[in-house]
Amino acid sequence: MELYVLGNISAEEKLQVEDMAAKYPAVKAEITEIEKSMELYAEAHAVEPSEHLRNRVLSSLVVNLGDDKTFSKSVTHDDDDNIAVLPVARVNSFYKYAFAACLTLLLVSIYGLVNLYSKLQDSNIQLTALQLDKQRFANQVNLMDSQLDIYRDTTYKVLRLKGMPKNPTAAMILAWNAVSKKVMVDMQSIKLPKHDTQHQYQLWALVKGKPVDMGVFNAPAADTAGVKEMKSIASADAFAVTLEPMGGSINPTMDQLVVIGKF
Repeated sequence: MELYVLGNISAEEKLQVEDMAAKYPAVKAEITEIEKSMELYAEAHAVEPSEHLRNRVLSSLVVNLGDDKTFSKSVTHDDDDNIAVLPVARVNSFYKYAFAACLTLLLVSIYGLVNLYSKLQDSNIQLTALQLDKQRFANQVNLMDSQLDIYRDTTYKVLRLKGMPKNPTAAMILAWNAVSKKVMVDMQSIKLPKHDTQHQYQLWALVKGKPVDMGVFNAPAADTAGVKEMKSIASADAFAVTLEPMGGSINPTMDQLVVIGKF
């Protein structure tokens, strides 16, 4: 989705994203959030070079070059021979100033590179976060598609399990396919009481009045989406859920019956 917002995808991929956004409001909303996030990120990270810092760098390069002078010294001897006086070589101050200027330019360039590297690091972190969000969103879309496929498939029978008198608000939805023998629990529809870490919920199929173990599951988190496939069964008259010790039980604990539903 981030690549779509940035315009860095092919025309075919763009059409696929737009088609998905038209079908699923959640996808369209995610695209809008990504656009807002990128705008806020760009505004928040717009940095102008600090004039104060630049002045500090330039001030640190002040070099006391002094005044260049030419000194000459006469060499005298006790004898009458006159010795020619050799002047001391004059130092060209141009090279000193040129060196100071080059050093200033080097330090300013290093500061710019460090600042640029820091920005690139921040951008990479932000890009990684966006990619993780993209993957998470793609997984959610895939789970939603799987869930919708179940409700579209006419070979599935959808059953609503209702709460017992001691838990009247408990409820959940499952789908059973008599052809493929699959049993799928709609995890997003589950409204069961919370349990401790020593217990799990166990699904049972009632076949001619006898309970058949269909597997265990935990009460999902609030943001859980998708479906959970349980054990397969060829026929069933009803389904029920009980609260059992961790790992499940051989037979259901009837006083811990939470929800039940019949065809």
